[in-house]
Amino acid sequence: MMMTPEQLTGKSQDHLVEVLFGQKYFLVHQQVSQDLLTLKESAARAGFNLNIASGFRDFERQQTIWNNKMAGNTAILDSDSQPLPYDALSEQQKVFAILRWSALPGASRHHWGCEFDVFDRNSLPQNTQLKLEPWEYLTGHQAKFYQWLKHNLVQHGFFFPYAQDKGGVAPEQWHISHRAISTQCQQQLTLDTLRQQLMLSPVLGQETVLLHLEKIYNQYITNISGVE
Repeated sequence: MMMTPEQLTGKSQDHLVEVLFGQKYFLVHQQVSQDLLTLKESAARAGFNLNIASGFRDFERQQTIWNNKMAGNTAILDSDSQPLPYDALSEQQKVFAILRWSALPGASRHHWGCEFDVFDRNSLPQNTQLKLEPWEYLTGHQAKFYQWLKHNLVQHGFFFPYAQDKGGVAPEQWHISHRAISTQCQQQLTLDTLRQQLMLSPVLGQETVLLHLEKIYNQYITNISGVE
């Protein structure tokens, strides 16, 4: 399926369909919805209540996340999830520190409708808000669910794009990706396509981003797990 530059960068939603998932509707790529629902049914049979914490995210939403960090309104974290001293960072340092945890607008895999941050609602302690932090999935309340995911994602057509630390995006044990569709999307999101869309919608730090866009593309966009 060929995607338009607007679809690839979160500026269009016409490749998505509404899917009732649990008690909420989510926008999902039309070729992913059935596999996602089948995954949820399989999890239910294993005793897990698979829910989506975050699915499709448009360009504007990603831009807000990015700009808040670049402007200092939201903390910029180091690799250990600790706040960095905002005023001591150069613009280039801010850009690369943000990329560790947040995607560049236009380059988020969540734009495609085939990426989901998932959790087991049954295992979430009462009056506890999900933080989407590694400890929850490695040793905390989501650990059993995560182990189930690791053994069952592939047969449903999904994988973990950030399973290991490859020097780009930090590991995300909660982020699952539909392999077939995400592979097509990533192949179509070329460096030139991303550059053109970024120039149409300026983000904070745009000059620095464009100057280092090839490195960003290679280190934080295409540098994922499970493609060897």
